[in-house]
Amino acid sequence: MSAKHPVRDPSRADAVYEQLKRDISEFRWLPGDRFTEMEVCDRHQVSRTPVRQALFRLRQEGFVDVHFRSGWEVKPFDFDKFDHLYDLRILIETTAVYRLCHPAAYAVDVSVLAEQASIWMVDECERCTDRARVAEWDEAFHLALVQACGNPEMLRVHREISERIRSVRRLDFTLQDRIQATYVEHGRILQAVLSQQAHVVKDVLTLHIQASQSQVRNITLHQIHQARRLAAS
Repeated sequence: MSAKHPVRDPSRADAVYEQLKRDISEFRWLPGDRFTEMEVCDRHQVSRTPVRQALFRLRQEGFVDVHFRSGWEVKPFDFDKFDHLYDLRILIETTAVYRLCHPAAYAVDVSVLAEQASIWMVDECERCTDRARVAEWDEAFHLALVQACGNPEMLRVHREISERIRSVRRLDFTLQDRIQATYVEHGRILQAVLSQQAHVVKDVLTLHIQASQSQVRNITLHQIHQARRLAAS
């Protein structure tokens, strides 16, 4: 991309955005850290246009904030907002599985769950141990539950929530026992839906999401603490 036409190649802004988001999510940049646009330009060897585009995108998503005359700041991790998003996620997903258990009353499509069953309802020896892949499959599983219930507005909101919690949600799969627990719990959820056990599946699903929420919160606190110790040493 030439300096004369900085806006015509969005790929650089996307690349800066993705890297900055990883740096924040993995606590290479800590909550409260301040920086300037020129520091980011020098670090990534790009002009200010893609940097500014990336930063304003991150600002819209709540990762950073801008201060008049004093540059940018990584926003403190907002555990209250995190909990609120998980509360909303639980409401949407439990409503979705309730509808899936009453196919005669709602316009649902349980056929989309067949692919999920082929992934999660497998023998232990066939389970994937790749953390990144399991994290992607986990998000796709919960999205499929909402998609199958046939409410496009619920699906839209659920997608927005998934995007906002994705960077911390993946931390749930840094421990191998959580991967194994996810397989077991997803299998139970699918079995309860297929058996139309509405109250069972709502309870199982709620406990599953809350366990992940608690794990992610603990890991996030631990990583922030460790990162601060390293920065101070």
